[in-house]
Amino acid sequence: MTEPSFTIGIEEEYLLVDLETRDLVAQPPAELLAEGVARTDGRMTTEFLQSQLEVGTRKCASVSEAAAEIVELRSVLSDLAGEYGNAIVAASTHPFGTWESQELTSSERYQKLDQDHQVVARRMLICGMHVHVGLDDDDLRIDLMRQASYFLPHILALSTSSPFWYGSNTGLRSYRLTVFDGMPRTGLPEVFESWSDFQRHVKALIDAGVIEDASKLWWDLRPSIRYPTLEMRIADVCTTAAHGASLAAIFQCVLWMLYELKRNNQRWRGYSNMLVQENRWRAQRYGFDAGLIDFGVGAIVPIADLVEEILELLGPAADALGCVDELTGARDILVTGTSAHRQVAVHEASTAEGAGPDEALRAIVDFLIEETNRPT
Repeated sequence: MTEPSFTIGIEEEYLLVDLETRDLVAQPPAELLAEGVARTDGRMTTEFLQSQLEVGTRKCASVSEAAAEIVELRSVLSDLAGEYGNAIVAASTHPFGTWESQELTSSERYQKLDQDHQVVARRMLICGMHVHVGLDDDDLRIDLMRQASYFLPHILALSTSSPFWYGSNTGLRSYRLTVFDGMPRTGLPEVFESWSDFQRHVKALIDAGVIEDASKLWWDLRPSIRYPTLEMRIADVCTTAAHGASLAAIFQCVLWMLYELKRNNQRWRGYSNMLVQENRWRAQRYGFDAGLIDFGVGAIVPIADLVEEILELLGPAADALGCVDELTGARDILVTGTSAHRQVAVHEASTAEGAGPDEALRAIVDFLIEETNRPT
């Protein structure tokens, strides 16, 4: 087994909004997109819908390096968008945008996605954050994927940024997953015994003509097809950049911790997808407001208590990986609230001050613009 590199890369998806209307930009100028690619040295790409942009860091040696690169990319795209009367927002849904009003990005891959999945794909007016951690051994990626799934609901609960959909407060902290789960091959990852076992299952779908490759597995956690990494995909994109860095640190430290257990012939206790799925739903519905189930004690435990347990558990990993500040920054999320909490608070405050429905929704977009581009 090759010693893992534990390198890290972060991908974030943004929505492009018009500064005058605060609505989504369905057809951004081609010049804006070309400039975005040029000014980021190719680290910006287009997404399924033209109103979505994606950025990805280089392979980084530490969370702090990746986090700094995300702040840089946000700044570059913010300045560029401003030149065209637009802005970027890091939120997993737009408060009042509609998918019917959007235009698909012209590419062979996206055209096939649209053809295969029809309205299920066209509803994908959502954004997420993905974190890649370098694990160079194939079988290790499969083994740690199985164990790390337990922590996915905790990460989701701390990342939520999609409480609104079509101008309504959905009552969910992460409505994004409700949309995304309509796609096939989503949700918690399957359990495999080995890398060869995983490959056999993928090959069965490829041979049947269902998928072209493993990139069409859109699980919450998956082995990347492009890099020797394990890719965490469950998180909403964090409006506050520092919060995203904290979640990246949690994921990286969880994998380090699990690897150390393996080196000592130990492992994290496995739980069925049925049980972890219940926590996934609780995180989707309540964020960190109502706690998650601690299966060891058989009771719902407040997230604040679980976070403290996780920080203690991952302390040695953070020391080894040099991400103590980012890891302990998870406490700040509990104090300030996730983006979902603050979006709802902005909406309620605006309404209480006499704003009409449309004005209150635009106030949320104003908050998202400011917070997305805050240099943190």
